[in-house]
Amino acid sequence: MTQAELEKYLWGAATLLRGLIDAGDYKQYIFPLLFYKRICDVYNEEYENALKESDGDLEYASFAENHRFQIPKGAHWKHVRENTKNVGTAIQKSMRQIEKANPDTLFGIFGDAQWTNKDRLSDETLINLMEHFSSRVLSIKNVPNDQLGTGYEFLIKKFADDSGHTAAEFYTNRTVVELMTLLMDPKPGESIYDPTCGSGGMLLSCVNKLKIDGKEYRSLKLYGQELNLMTSAIARMNMFLHGIEDFKIVRGDTLKHPGFLEKDKLKKFNIILANPPYSIKQWIRTEFEKDPYGRNIYGTPPQGYADYAFQQHIIKSLDDKNGRCAILWPHGILFRDSEKAMRKKMIESDVVDAVIGLGKDLFYNSSMESCILVCNTNKPNKKRNKVLLINAFDLIYREKTISFLREEHVQKILKAYIEYKNIPDFCRILSKEAVLKNDASLLVTNYVKSSRIINNIESNNLECIVSEWMRTAETLKTEMKNLLKVLEDNKK
Repeated sequence: MTQAELEKYLWGAATLLRGLIDAGDYKQYIFPLLFYKRICDVYNEEYENALKESDGDLEYASFAENHRFQIPKGAHWKHVRENTKNVGTAIQKSMRQIEKANPDTLFGIFGDAQWTNKDRLSDETLINLMEHFSSRVLSIKNVPNDQLGTGYEFLIKKFADDSGHTAAEFYTNRTVVELMTLLMDPKPGESIYDPTCGSGGMLLSCVNKLKIDGKEYRSLKLYGQELNLMTSAIARMNMFLHGIEDFKIVRGDTLKHPGFLEKDKLKKFNIILANPPYSIKQWIRTEFEKDPYGRNIYGTPPQGYADYAFQQHIIKSLDDKNGRCAILWPHGILFRDSEKAMRKKMIESDVVDAVIGLGKDLFYNSSMESCILVCNTNKPNKKRNKVLLINAFDLIYREKTISFLREEHVQKILKAYIEYKNIPDFCRILSKEAVLKNDASLLVTNYVKSSRIINNIESNNLECIVSEWMRTAETLKTEMKNLLKVLEDNKK
């Protein structure tokens, strides 16, 4: 298959569900079926290869050593396909048998979809789905890992486009992910961690960069944690379908039960990439005050904003000698008064490397403006006690309802970060003392002015207007404080 044919084939499965279930639920059924079909077709391929190697020895071809995953008797796709009644029950039973037969790799990977609920999906619908997937052979020979992985990413994006507000739970704008990956510049053998990994796109982006650079990508150590059961399963399937084996993705609440520990302490990583859920109100604030892992290094965030709980978890999880992170946040984390004391301590600790202000609509299904907060536990000498601020608000391209960064936008931001020098109206290097004196605000437009004016924003876009108003209000507040200080000094 060509890539276009593969994508048409994959999306064709989703169209069979249109009108039957919400678009946001497509992924619960399509991804598990796709993965189920893939591992069964690869099992067949491995079986045929083993037969050739052994001159037709059937027993040898069935040996576990000849197969990446074990398919128990009666659980193969071809056996389930024979069912015409209670198809959902047959699918669910076979998936559970496969998980049980591969406990170290596939436990829980098929998620918790309601396969047996005929009010949701009838036998006829499930038969149609299985027949659609059966129309193509998804062996590695027919569809190599890279090709299927790209097709899987295509489906993830399509589901994000269709699923409304739930998209942000498992999908981050891939052009922003590319920028974050380039900023981190992963090296072979490094450990990469995403504490809120969604579908695993940020982890795979590091793999893809090394592949493009012609470097050894298989030596990367990938770790992720995800709260949502289905989303964590999607991430694991994503890794397998890309041909990645050295990874560990766990399900759980990162703030309450961090999934990666060493000797009862947080495991340390070379690189952390994340787009944490923003402004969570229901979280374990009282427990965080006395956090057993010492993550409250700068303080305890307010109940209404868990952002700095995630940010401190990330800083605490960075390798002390070579730890760096790029985190995608809304702008509030840069200037809110309620978090100023924590922000001040973070700046004082000299881990803040750069702040990149991005334009609106880069969060999925939200018009809020975003920023990338870059931190480093061991800055090079030229960056010590300094912060780079980049105003990239205008570097954005909008196509219909989707906004993204063009390649020239990504390269311009990356070049400014690497070259590390002042560029009028784009980026500025400040001492951390200067930032601290300015009310510890990291808001980029306080230091590098944007060319945009409020009248350029659509008058019906309330979130954008509020975001712009908050930013200008913060600037005015800072300038008023500075003016009052000057007046006070003059009196003396």
